[in-house]
Amino acid sequence: MTFEAVDWREVGRSSGDDLKRSVFRLLRSASAAINGADAEDPRLLEVVPRLADLIGTRPELNSFREAYSALARATGLWNYIDKSAADTADAIVAEAVTADELGVTFHREQIAVLNDLLVGRNVILSAPTSFGKSLLIDALLATNRYRRSAIVLPTIALLDEFRRRLRRRFRDRFDVIMHPGDVVGDGPTIFLGTQERLLNRDDLGSLDLTVVDEFYKLDADRKDERSASLNAAVYRLLARSRQFFFLGPNIDTVRVSGAERWQFNFIKTRFATVAVDTFDLRGSTDKHERLLEEIGKDENWPALVFVSSPDKANALASEAADEMAVTEGRGEFAGWLAENVGSRWSVVRSVKFGFAVHHGRIPRAIASHMVRLFNAGNLPVLFCTSTLIEGVNTAAKTVLIYDKQIKRADYDFFTFSNIKGRAGRLGEHHVGRVFLFNEPPEKVEMEVSPTVFSDDDNAPDDYVVFLEDEDKSEVVEDRISELKRSLDLDPAGLRLAASIGLEVVAEIKRIVENRLRFSSQLVFRGQPSYDTIRVLVNVITQVKKVSDYGAKSEAQLVLRISRLRKARTMKEFLREHDDTLKEKEQDFDLVFKFLRACEYGLPQIFSIIEIYVKRKHPEADYHLFLHSLARWFRAEELKNLDEEGVPIQITERFHRSGDTYSSLVSRLSAAVTNRSSQLSEFERTWVADALDIPLG
Repeated sequence: MTFEAVDWREVGRSSGDDLKRSVFRLLRSASAAINGADAEDPRLLEVVPRLADLIGTRPELNSFREAYSALARATGLWNYIDKSAADTADAIVAEAVTADELGVTFHREQIAVLNDLLVGRNVILSAPTSFGKSLLIDALLATNRYRRSAIVLPTIALLDEFRRRLRRRFRDRFDVIMHPGDVVGDGPTIFLGTQERLLNRDDLGSLDLTVVDEFYKLDADRKDERSASLNAAVYRLLARSRQFFFLGPNIDTVRVSGAERWQFNFIKTRFATVAVDTFDLRGSTDKHERLLEEIGKDENWPALVFVSSPDKANALASEAADEMAVTEGRGEFAGWLAENVGSRWSVVRSVKFGFAVHHGRIPRAIASHMVRLFNAGNLPVLFCTSTLIEGVNTAAKTVLIYDKQIKRADYDFFTFSNIKGRAGRLGEHHVGRVFLFNEPPEKVEMEVSPTVFSDDDNAPDDYVVFLEDEDKSEVVEDRISELKRSLDLDPAGLRLAASIGLEVVAEIKRIVENRLRFSSQLVFRGQPSYDTIRVLVNVITQVKKVSDYGAKSEAQLVLRISRLRKARTMKEFLREHDDTLKEKEQDFDLVFKFLRACEYGLPQIFSIIEIYVKRKHPEADYHLFLHSLARWFRAEELKNLDEEGVPIQITERFHRSGDTYSSLVSRLSAAVTNRSSQLSEFERTWVADALDIPLG
């Protein structure tokens, strides 16, 4: 029997003695193939999760549990060994690789990687999505060998996911530092951050371990606008760290210049812990109708639908809600969104009928709750863009790859593989499903060439400005000196300019200097007037598209900043937006893009403007305005809790003047425990889930 010839769906449809005979033949064939097969042969490995699905649900197969566990041991998928049914030798193997503290049994390849790391080697790991890479981080921390660690993650959503897991597992052993204002103590510490946040921390000290997730983003050729800041952050972290561990999927090679400086073990493995069934729907006469048909089948749930853009995700979710309901009882969530965000937001109706939406515009606390409901099966279909694929872990059984583009460009084979890899979940969905609506990209080798591992003399300007003096060559020194002269910036100013774009900053310098010759409107202290905001925004719109900041026009961006500052609560701000919306309904969530811009993009550019204003008017001081804008003119602890999954519309009700993060969390915890009338039962569950508060 060849494994390619096995019709697993036919096996699953059989029963009784026919099923037993099929499983016996499969076990015998797999056992015979082990000695001669590639240890990572996916055709052999997938037999284990496929049989796990069968044996776990078919009582007539109980007698095969011992033989099945022997196969799991032989293939290295030790996490599939059934300790209660395995023979003594197999059970001992499973016990030996089980971390009781973590509640995890490791597989063979995880142990191999851990062994490399625990002898102090630097490791770059390329492994499938289902490999269980994040568990390796937890296993390292559990050894107590790493007192101070930094973990670089691509999104704030992923920061929150890691924060929840690490606090749950290591609450009494590590301080988890995630927010810019978090104070670092003397005890064991884990720094969690995006590259921008870690790049701006000055309290990192010496590190025992630096972890970089999704390390392929270090390659500047992937056209990621955040690549330079990621490389700069990693450079800064590695300079103070005794060991590093990079993780990512589907990488074939890593290119390095100056190998004597960067010593690491590159481990590439195809070892997957779940199997995948692929369904080719390219020949469907009506792809839209076929999509609706497949997402309506509960056998495909929970299902991710990958689409090309936020607008497409919103539109398809709305169309699906017009056709069917895939769950009952989500009316509370939909009602909450209508009341606290706005009834004209199309996502409200989608959620009501069981469809979740996830993309870069969705407010974080709401997106986080949608993912939790999706993972729990309460919102069984989730329409998403690449921001979820790259930035959030889910428990999807099925992935329907509906579009073949991201940002109007066809995605490559690497990105396609990452999307496809989201199907199936160890311990939940042993056999994933992938539905293809388009021709897959041609398979090509994936090489990653991190700027931080390259020749600094050839590195881009927006990276070399972060180099320490001892690492600068004469060539780099000359380049930086010329940048200082032409932009009239000190080293700190150059680093700020690099986050915006050096060419953009050169133009801002020209505009500001010219405006100051005729007007002093850019000169202010504290909070600017409406007219001053208008002048500030006018500078921005001469160098950037206003749509980058979630507005349709310069006037609308000015108005949004002013309204956000005046609004007493975030709910009031969003409801006013809902009441006065003049654009098409599908443009509703541009306001969320604006709120994201307030956090980072707008303050960065305003800071550069301030530098050039202060050259002529030292009395100017934008600090209060910029600090307030970055937290939406709210208390910092409200914004921090929003990042942790508690929407600001809830926390604003409980916040008091003088509150700290701890005092506000204590008040929220008491409200949950005591069933405060200020929380609906739906909100009570939401807050409890986000903050890990036990529900009595």
